[in-house]
Amino acid sequence: MTATLATSAPVPGSKPVLLRLQGLTKHFGGVRALDGVDFELRAGEIHALLGENGAGKSTLIKILGGIHRPDAGTIQLDGQPVVIREVAEADRHGIRLIHQELSLAPNLSVAENLFLGREPRWHGWLDRRRLFADAERLVRALGLADIGSVHAQVSDLSVARQQMVEIARALAVRARLLVLDEPTASLSATETEALFDTLRRLRTQGTGIVYISHRLEEIRRLADRITVLRDGRSMGTQHVAEVEPRTLIRWMVGRDLGLLCQRPAWRPGALALSVRDLRSARVRGVSFDLHAGEVLGLAGLVGAGRSELAHALFGIAPADSGTITIGGRPVTIRCPADALAAGLVLVPEDRKREGLVMDAAVAFNLTLPWTRDWIRGCRPDGARRDGIVRRAIESFAIRVADPGQPTYHLSGGNQQKVVVARWMEHPPKVLILDEPTRGVDVGAREELFALLRRWVEGGLAVLLISSDLPEVMGLSHRLALYRDGRIVRELPAADATPEDVMAELTRTE
Repeated sequence: MTATLATSAPVPGSKPVLLRLQGLTKHFGGVRALDGVDFELRAGEIHALLGENGAGKSTLIKILGGIHRPDAGTIQLDGQPVVIREVAEADRHGIRLIHQELSLAPNLSVAENLFLGREPRWHGWLDRRRLFADAERLVRALGLADIGSVHAQVSDLSVARQQMVEIARALAVRARLLVLDEPTASLSATETEALFDTLRRLRTQGTGIVYISHRLEEIRRLADRITVLRDGRSMGTQHVAEVEPRTLIRWMVGRDLGLLCQRPAWRPGALALSVRDLRSARVRGVSFDLHAGEVLGLAGLVGAGRSELAHALFGIAPADSGTITIGGRPVTIRCPADALAAGLVLVPEDRKREGLVMDAAVAFNLTLPWTRDWIRGCRPDGARRDGIVRRAIESFAIRVADPGQPTYHLSGGNQQKVVVARWMEHPPKVLILDEPTRGVDVGAREELFALLRRWVEGGLAVLLISSDLPEVMGLSHRLALYRDGRIVRELPAADATPEDVMAELTRTE
């Protein structure tokens, strides 16, 4: 095989072609998002669509879902040409999209979201008893019972459980063609396995599945074939068993990458953060120490209360009791301003709701914490402000056409860079990273990890929270295993095995 991915010939006796895209092209202004892309999906196949953020994956699936219309090219279903002008037409063709960005009604219950627009009726009235009973049966049948109570309001659920509701809602209606965009980004290992079981069951029933993920290991476990996009072009298609992960990465990014989860050199310094008996509604007596030049990985299943600990430390949901010492000084953190003043920063799990003003300019988000640096009295200093923006963009290699463009135009990886970069104008003593690579492609992930290694080796203390077990084990010096709102064990990361960690995290007492 050459540097470009050779398209594999159909296997004799293989399943019939469900979807065929030919020459698909799409422009947004002067930017060509898709450039003559060909793609094929067979009935009863899980076909992985890979590429960096900005490669054209989202544009392609939005054309399938009726959100965008192509400028050129054809779409065939079962060998017949179709035109998909709107979402309703995609639904009529049995095409269901599960987007990375959730589209739930947060003020409604889980059950109401699952059957929104298809609510059971009795003599014209909503049959609430049947609604909740049907919802219970649905989540059990799909293997997604970890969603919890179907009576719960969606806004009260964690990001992971909201993702599971989105998946269950799409699967509630029998789809011939299912498209999933980063479905496991916030799921635990157990929840991911339940989803995989559901997808394999759908495959045996003849459903064609397009699966987008940056997690190459799960692609190798789940998918039948792989198509790689780069810069809006198809690099070709190959059977998953015929290509190595390093080769896949090279096709996606156009270069070889080093070891993604390379642990920083460990030169622990002074005590940077000390927490003793921290307690809140979801935090049950947590104690730990973190030194300068060290990464402490907080490993736990979704729902264990990891983000709640981060929120307590940062003052979003202050702790009820306990002590926090930063740089040798006891501090009281009742709000994020207290944490920032003490030198503690949080990069949150949900960057779009908690980390960024998505409609605002990139420059606005980069300079938001440092208005005191460039606004003196009532007069803004444009040169100082532009300097902050320029340093952040250059240091973090943020790919942006113009600092004034809205932040939502950026890829997921570049949005995450903005969240992290804005804190480094005045580096903190302690950095909390909560799911830092959620929805981030392998190229941007490597860049973030390289920066993390540089900061830690320069003396920064990092608390890393991640549901990606290889990531948290590979980057951390020590692991704190977190279960039911408390740390149940600490150990050197180099001594840990995935099997031992999962056994501890899933243990019931």
